[in-house]
Amino acid sequence: MNKLEALKKMTVVVADTGDINSIAKFTPTDATTNPSLILKSAVNETYKPLIEEAILYAKSKAAGRNNILDKAITKVAINFGKEILKIVPGRVSTEVDARLSFDTNATIAKAHEIIQMYKELGISSERILIKIASTWEGIVAARELEKNNIHCNLTLLFSFAQAIQCADAGVTLISPFVGRILDWHKKNTAMLEYAPSQDPGVVSVTRIYNYYKNYGYKTIVMGASFRNVDEITELAGCDYLTISPDLLDKLENSQGDQLERKLSPEKAQAEKEDKIVLDEKAFRWIHNEDAMGTDKLAEGIRNFAIDTVKLEKLIASLI
Repeated sequence: MNKLEALKKMTVVVADTGDINSIAKFTPTDATTNPSLILKSAVNETYKPLIEEAILYAKSKAAGRNNILDKAITKVAINFGKEILKIVPGRVSTEVDARLSFDTNATIAKAHEIIQMYKELGISSERILIKIASTWEGIVAARELEKNNIHCNLTLLFSFAQAIQCADAGVTLISPFVGRILDWHKKNTAMLEYAPSQDPGVVSVTRIYNYYKNYGYKTIVMGASFRNVDEITELAGCDYLTISPDLLDKLENSQGDQLERKLSPEKAQAEKEDKIVLDEKAFRWIHNEDAMGTDKLAEGIRNFAIDTVKLEKLIASLI
């Protein structure tokens, strides 16, 4: 048994890519996409028909260049999602434009638009996770969407305050970013190397997982943004892990007979901490006090917005 097979026995494995061929290779349960991953795949000639179809669709549904471009950007993500869902048995995460991260109403409207566009293709909302940045405004939007049975994946999650608020909002799934937390600590502290169990990203996700299990939250914890196989194996047993193709390949080519389950509801009982309830003021303060969390959330939104603009320019050149 290789490590990927062993991991699948205790954790739902999700492919973190927009490359449809890679997803087919590793047979994950679900898949996640984001603007950066879609951009990377969109410049591949293999997927050019998905871009062309999105432009034709947008021209038939919208008037005015800006409206056509906005509709086309959304449809590109839908087209990739549609192809991915032909391969995975579970769900695909499709991301709301990062530039809407501080606009609750616009996020809700875009989520409904995404779900409707999937429905036009005969794809149920049960197979879709709407991916939203874990800002206060994004979490409020997700709370409302979940009430309408639109399931959400709250991404760019770095601080414990974000995790607490997402669980209280009843979101379906969160994506804490393991590797980006490690990146920040290497850049901003004297520590350049960490033992796998002391990796700050691993420690963060472990704390969130234990907190959720201790207080009976149904929100799925999906570790994301890994830098190495050790981070993955240290989180074996986490509800979900979304993993890039290169790390899936390394797991598949490593022996996994001795892969130890590190996280479980039973082990979580040994790490119980007091329950925390946050209103908006408390959330903003506690999140603000986490320098890593505030830095990485802001940086993540900026970078996703940059790649969305690049994708817009690519599509605009073809309209």
